[in-house]
Amino acid sequence: MADLSIIVSEIETKLRKLIDEKNQLAKENKRLAEENAALDQENLALRRSVTELQDKINKSTIVNALDNEGEVEEGRRLIKELVREIDRCVSILNSKE
Repeated sequence: MADLSIIVSEIETKLRKLIDEKNQLAKENKRLAEENAALDQENLALRRSVTELQDKINKSTIVNALDNEGEVEEGRRLIKELVREIDRCVSILNSKE
């Protein structure tokens, strides 16, 4: 009978250790999930910031390009050329319908 009580006692000890470890892992998992959610929010905010900054750079580039008198005519010529290209594409698409 003594052997049986020793075996049961060992099983109880191992079971308590497993339960404690499970609880610790559950706490760590919860902490990591919260940290992951916070990092996701930070990532989203940084992506928005990058997009806004890229828009500002694009606008600044356009303003700087159009600010120079010599480049204004070149810009207009390029825009007219692009509009003609778009018109040709639209004509092709309309003819296929």
